Amino acid sequence: MYPLMQRTGKRSFAIRKGPEKKMRTTPDARFFFCSALAAFLAVTGLTPAAAQGQYGTVKSVHNDWQIRCETAPGAPGEQCALVQSVTAEDRPNVGLTVIVLRTADQKSWILRVFAPLGVLLGKGIGLTVDQNYIGSANFERCLQNGCVSNVQLDEKLIAQMRQGKTARFDVYQTPEEGIGLPLSLSGFSAGFERLEKSR
Repeated sequence: MYPLMQRTGKRSFAIRKGPEKKMRTTPDARFFFCSALAAFLAVTGLTPAAAQGQYGTVKSVHNDWQIRCETAPGAPGEQCALVQSVTAEDRPNVGLTVIVLRTADQKSWILRVFAPLGVLLGKGIGLTVDQNYIGSANFERCLQNGCVSNVQLDEKLIAQMRQGKTARFDVYQTPEEGIGLPLSLSGFSAGFERLEKSR
């Protein structure tokens, strides 16, 4: 079994404010993976001891991304997600876990981001793909180990991520201090294609 990928060595950097655009968010519906939120949060580096744990079964590895699957109690079948975690080299307490998965009705895609506790909720989280600022989304709730934001993935954003090289997620710890965390998109296209076929 492969360990859950947690990329390090990526330095955070100050971010510049661009025109404010809101990404389309989705209600925190009853995804099967909700039963394992704590397991996913553990791998963001917020709880070092728990970070050694593993979640689900690794079905395939696509460069910097993994497809992991689990059958939650009461679920009609296995659900899979495309997953990557990253921690800032210069800020070990700041990390993100990014998950791409289907909604419960199997009709849409969700980009789910887990950010550490302590981020300013009112600022939300911003997304830039390569040099293209996509927009920002609100945090929906905070759990014991982190805060969650769900963004609906439309065809345009999926295409941008499949063709891109790097995504940057921007969070704030103070109103003046923005932290940009780069996330590799290497393997995202192949992983997403594999995930589509797992339906």
